[in-house]
Amino acid sequence: MYARRRAALGLVLLAIAASCLAAIKLLSGGDPPSYSPVNLDDDPWAYRPDREDDFQARAAAGHSHVVYVKSPGGIVATARRVERWRRQVEEAADEAGVDPDLIEGMVLLESAGRPDARASDDLEGAVGLTQILAQTGTDLLGLEVDVARSERLTRRLLRARGPREADRIRAQRARVDERFDPEKALAATGRYLKLAMDEFGREDLAVVSYHMGIGNLQQVLGAYGDDDASYTQLYFDASPDREPSAYRLLAGLGDDSKTYYWRVLASRAVMRLYRDDRERLERLASLQAGADSAELVLHPPDSTPRFATQEDVDAALEDGELRPVGRGGLRPEAFALLAYIRDGVRNISGTEAPLRVTRTVRPGTDMHATGFAFDISRDYANDAQAEAFQFMLDRMLALNLIAWTRDDRTIHITASSEGRSLLGDQ
Repeated sequence: MYARRRAALGLVLLAIAASCLAAIKLLSGGDPPSYSPVNLDDDPWAYRPDREDDFQARAAAGHSHVVYVKSPGGIVATARRVERWRRQVEEAADEAGVDPDLIEGMVLLESAGRPDARASDDLEGAVGLTQILAQTGTDLLGLEVDVARSERLTRRLLRARGPREADRIRAQRARVDERFDPEKALAATGRYLKLAMDEFGREDLAVVSYHMGIGNLQQVLGAYGDDDASYTQLYFDASPDREPSAYRLLAGLGDDSKTYYWRVLASRAVMRLYRDDRERLERLASLQAGADSAELVLHPPDSTPRFATQEDVDAALEDGELRPVGRGGLRPEAFALLAYIRDGVRNISGTEAPLRVTRTVRPGTDMHATGFAFDISRDYANDAQAEAFQFMLDRMLALNLIAWTRDDRTIHITASSEGRSLLGDQ
């Protein structure tokens, strides 16, 4: 089955290569540049089993931004809170037979290391260190959960007179609602992962199911038609034109579910940096916090040249440092990734109408001044084109090839330097 998919992918990629120059012409509004990307008879970013580890690392990096910027008090403070529970994490992981680093990553992602964390005021919802639902806690994981008493004690906690009384109320609440007991919550999460491991036979799928649910994941795997697939294969091999049923089931579950595993891996990487390279963690935290996407991680300001004036832009266009696109231009690497996106959208959607680039290089100090950023209008020819474009954005973010944000009118994309692999020897 996998060989069949690869053969089909090869045909798609040959079509992409054949349409590349036409797509560039449509994007630029003039004659194609005097160079063309390398012949894409084999997509350099197609999933292959021997690239499993590489794709997992890329997906973790690509989805790190939200982990850094949503961490209460900052990522270093969050990692410090999570580190406090390492002994209990290891005990739960040992009992479940899973990697303790994965459970630790789940703790960072789920609660930022806060045993009192709540998803909402309704305590039927997810609460505690590992954000367990009340019904899941009682029906599946064997926890004592008395929601009514837990809610009364939570209200009392808000009126506590001093730390001592607050601690007494917390201890009482943890007895009637064991989701608020860190040790019992972690043990319950371990039991869940063991159940899921027994069901799927894979650690990665067990972690995915923690957010997605065992039934939903079974349905996606059934649509994909390969119960032995890793989550990496499932995620990167399903698309609107290949395995569309599996792709649309995944997409319908929303980003929180379909990208959960990547964010757990990103959180695991944070904890490793916290222990092994605190300086790099702090540096990444600063870069991630500096923009609405990971664009500064892809192109750090202190090492990325910028075009300060229009004269600089004109000179760069003249000597080939920038490739012309519309009224502006892009670095060759960014140009190649733009063509890769454009051709992917065209071949997946079957829509000939081009996406419209509204902005490329712009003199100044922002990311557009680097020549690596471009904006694409959200005015789509049809739903198929919109779906295909969203697929390309999601896939390339997960490959850590781009960072992107959305506003009312445009998608702002920052291309990494890895587009150079499309340029051949030129």
